[in-house]
Amino acid sequence: MNPIVSIIMGSTSDLPVMEKAAQLLNDMHVPFEMNALSAHRTPEAVEEFAKNARSRGIKVIIAAAGMAAALPGVIAANTTLPVIGVPVKGSVLDGVDALYSIIQMPPGIPVATVAINGAMNAAILAIQMLALSDDELAKAFAAYKEGLKKKIVKANEDLKEVKFEYKTN
Repeated sequence: MNPIVSIIMGSTSDLPVMEKAAQLLNDMHVPFEMNALSAHRTPEAVEEFAKNARSRGIKVIIAAAGMAAALPGVIAANTTLPVIGVPVKGSVLDGVDALYSIIQMPPGIPVATVAINGAMNAAILAIQMLALSDDELAKAFAAYKEGLKKKIVKANEDLKEVKFEYKTN
């Protein structure tokens, strides 16, 4: 089984955030790989990865980075594959610096960007992209979305059991 999604992080310190993306891809049976590559410390490796990703069968790249957050942009500059950026909280600016670094890409080099530490939404976007040409994955994703709806309905029902003196429902 060859990976079709690549999760790249600037450092293994990003793993606790990126595990959420990995878990969802795993749950949805989407083959993926995970690597740590740094745009600043291993720039040649990042460029080689990005240039060869399509020929290796990768269809979507999820790239996480904190602080200067160059990794998603450098990857996007070196591939025609869709790149989803995940800004990671970890600096004195609480990830806002990473967010701005990722979303402020020049015309022609887009990086779809999710919220700070939004790895799960990055995986959801990757799954939605892949589901455009994979009917089985589309069905599995529809079931996943239905499950989210059911969780909220149940949570609302459970709130009825919470008692306060002045609560009226």
